[in-house]
Amino acid sequence: MTFFKTDLKQKVEYIMFNGKNYSKSQLYLLVALRVVIGWHFLYEGLVKLTNPDWSSFGYLLDSQGIFSSFFYSLASNPDVYKVVDTLNIVGLTLVGLGLILGSFTRLATIGGIILLAFYYLSHPPFVGLQYVLPMEGSCLVVNKNLIELVALCVLLVFPTGHILGFDRLNYLIRKRRKRRE
Repeated sequence: MTFFKTDLKQKVEYIMFNGKNYSKSQLYLLVALRVVIGWHFLYEGLVKLTNPDWSSFGYLLDSQGIFSSFFYSLASNPDVYKVVDTLNIVGLTLVGLGLILGSFTRLATIGGIILLAFYYLSHPPFVGLQYVLPMEGSCLVVNKNLIELVALCVLLVFPTGHILGFDRLNYLIRKRRKRRE
């Protein structure tokens, strides 16, 4: 039985109960990674929600790279970029809550990966691209969005919500119900 061909329940039991492969500190550090990334998403969502002047319009217009025409098209219609604003705020907030609470962790992780991929593709850190909004640090190909995206990919293959979070409570409740049947 290989790790990647097993279903989620078997993966959880394999990770949680096979002490020879991962120590508790390794597992709890993966949970900590999930929580701090969740905090970053939640904070970004709440900042945008509470700022009445925030809009994705400038960010979309500042897009460069091979996908810039797609992001320009989103900004070209006020109704569309208002939907983008709402989806961005709701997405960031729900991904953040899901990751922090360990609830619907897999869905939250995939949602975070999608959002970060859009941010990265909108503003890729490539040589020769100049942005109106300054980027954090001096980046070449790898920036904070790509790093966080890869970290979420790592979390996607480790069901950390089943280690600590509401997903674990749900798992234990379902396990108890199966024993009763």
